[in-house]
Amino acid sequence: MHFGLTEEQDLLQETLRRFTGEALPPNRLRELFNAGEGFDEDLWRGAAKLGLCGLVVPESLGGAGLELLDQALACEVLGESAAPGPFLGHALACLALVRGGSPAQQQSWLPRLASGDVLASVAFAEAGDRWSPEDWQIAPRQGRATGLKRFVEATSRTQLIIVGLEGGRLGLLESGSAGVRLEPVDRSDRTRPLADLQLDDAAIEPLPAGPEVARAILDAARILLSADAFGAAWRLIRMTADYARTREQFGTPIAQFQAVKHQLADMAMEAEPMRGLLWHAAYSFDHRPDELAREAATAKAHITDRAVQIGRGAVSLHGGIGFTWECDVHFWLKRTMFDRVWLGSPRAERERLARLAGW
Repeated sequence: MHFGLTEEQDLLQETLRRFTGEALPPNRLRELFNAGEGFDEDLWRGAAKLGLCGLVVPESLGGAGLELLDQALACEVLGESAAPGPFLGHALACLALVRGGSPAQQQSWLPRLASGDVLASVAFAEAGDRWSPEDWQIAPRQGRATGLKRFVEATSRTQLIIVGLEGGRLGLLESGSAGVRLEPVDRSDRTRPLADLQLDDAAIEPLPAGPEVARAILDAARILLSADAFGAAWRLIRMTADYARTREQFGTPIAQFQAVKHQLADMAMEAEPMRGLLWHAAYSFDHRPDELAREAATAKAHITDRAVQIGRGAVSLHGGIGFTWECDVHFWLKRTMFDRVWLGSPRAERERLARLAGW
């Protein structure tokens, strides 16, 4: 039995690493982070040309026809590079249409989503930290809806939003239509754009799929957040190891100090076991649906929690400079902090695991 990645999957990650390395040198990443918009048109267009915007879209509709594991591998690289942009929301919107859209909806939207010409996102959270389908309260009446969705990964360029509705259903709306307003939200992770979505008698088109699709998309979101955090964690470890080799104390690189070696080894030992957990959860989405809910919750709870701890360790090992705005390490720490709380905290995921186990 083969437990590694295929040549095609290795090539996917190598290609994306080369692209992000060229498109996001440190000075450019800092410039985009300081600007705070969480979006760069050139980066988005470059990613679209590589096919990143349509990895899970069927080939017949202009995409690559790949599985969630491949999307997760791409998200790992995006986490490594702290790539600004609404890549998570766009991927989830594509999945929602692939899994739950009507043929007409798929034909109308998926080719444009795969090409990157249309930006899409998803709107799940409601006031009171309600993320779960059974808690959604926006109820369309005669094709129109009123309500508030929070923490939507969206920019002024976002044109299509998949919205969670009462009863665990999903609906589709165009952000430029009457009664739809996106209000930008301040956030610590400036590599991601966030907004509150206010609906005031807005036209909304239901997707024909039932609540099971909404639950699967939320599980996919948990997995992709875990992948992003995993990539960010390894970037933090490598940055810190490189810094320790050059930072001297008492005339010696601090990497020679036993306490520093132990901390770096502990960080690596925390990170490497995440890999199998992440791959299995992503594989379950397409091949083991009975295991999906449990594996997705486990991955989200463990990987994002430990990634934040690795980030804090990286800041500490950078010493005083690690706490400053000028030290790039905070880009990735804030990235992991977003991954940890979006969709719910690790504690919420562990409570969900207990419910799934019947405790």
